Amino acid sequence: MSLTPNYLEDRLCLNVLANSVENAKACYEAAEGHVILGVLSKNYATDEAAIEDMKKYADATNNALSVGLGAGDPNQSQMVSRISKDLQPQHVNQVFTGVGTSRALLGQNDTVINGLVSPTGKVGYVNIATGPLSSQAPAGEVQIETAIKLLQDMGGSSIKYFPMKGLAHKEEYKAVAEACAKYDFYLEPTGGIDLENFEEIVQIAVDAGVKKIIPHVYSSIIDKETGDTKPEDVRLLLQMMKNTLK
Repeated sequence: MSLTPNYLEDRLCLNVLANSVENAKACYEAAEGHVILGVLSKNYATDEAAIEDMKKYADATNNALSVGLGAGDPNQSQMVSRISKDLQPQHVNQVFTGVGTSRALLGQNDTVINGLVSPTGKVGYVNIATGPLSSQAPAGEVQIETAIKLLQDMGGSSIKYFPMKGLAHKEEYKAVAEACAKYDFYLEPTGGIDLENFEEIVQIAVDAGVKKIIPHVYSSIIDKETGDTKPEDVRLLLQMMKNTLK
C-alpha cells in the first residue's frame, strides 16, 4: 500500500473526515481516490483500539488514512505519534512541536506530516506555540520562513494553517502560500472551509505555486443527522479542484 497520498495531477488532495469505514469508502470513490480520510485519535480510549479500528479504514481505501488529533487538540500529539508508528498512514496531523517525534517513530520520509501553525493577525507571521504546553503560553510569533525551516529541520512535510476561519485571514494566507512555494513546502489550509469559499482558497495556493496542497473540509460537509461526510459534496469539491488546475 502506498505511503503517499494520491494527488490530483500530482498537486491536490482533499482531506475530509470519515464517520465509518463505509463512509470512508463512499468518500474515497466520490473523490476518485484523490482524498485522505481523517480519523480522530481523540475518539479512542487506547492506542490498541485506535490502531485496530484505523487499520480497517486504511484497508478499505488503499491506505488513504489521515491520523487526526481531534479539533487540533495538542494533548493528542503523543498518541498520534505512537499509533502512526504502527499504522504507517499516508498522512499525519501534528501540532508544531510533535512533528519530530512522529517522523522519528514512522521511520520513513514518505508519509506526509503537517505541523500546525496559526494566524497571528500580522501578514508574514505565524504562531508556532501549538503544542500541549506551548499552547498555554503567550503566542510564539515567528516569520513564516522560520516556521517552515523549523518544520523542515524536524522532518515535516507541510504547514497546517489553522484556524483560518475561511477567508478571514486572506492576506496572511496568501503570504503563507507564497512562502510554501518559495521554500518547497506543502500547504494544508484548514478551518471554516466550505462549498462557497473552497475554490478561492485552493486557487490562491495554486496561483502562488505551492507544490502540493491538501485542503481540509470538515464540518461544513457533514450531514448533521448521520454524522457522515456527504459523498455528493466531495464530488463537488473534486470538480472545484479540477477547475483550479485548468
